[in-house]
Amino acid sequence: MSQAAPFKLPEAPARSDLVAKYFRGLGDPTRLRILDFLRSEGELSVGALVERLGLPQPQVSNHLACLRWCGFIEARREHRMIYNRIADQRVEQMLELARNLLEDNAEHIAACCRIEEG
Repeated sequence: MSQAAPFKLPEAPARSDLVAKYFRGLGDPTRLRILDFLRSEGELSVGALVERLGLPQPQVSNHLACLRWCGFIEARREHRMIYNRIADQRVEQMLELARNLLEDNAEHIAACCRIEEG
């Protein structure tokens, strides 16, 4: 089953454009919370994530689709249930590195007026 791309790339995207788009996939607090749950609890179903996040199922599924499309998570089906997990240990390492860097720059990030929120 092939998936349609949720976006259209320019004919010859610059590497920096792709990296920026990749990081925009992580630029949503809900997607980061999903990754945090998967990181700390391991594999979780959509229903379990809906419960933990307190958000409607379609909204959670949309975030999961984004994370899957970008390669941050992968899903597996077991009968009627779909379970999600972090796709690659490097995703966890990247998140850990970001948290460590944030510790040194948290005040600046919190006060930054140049980076828009949500």
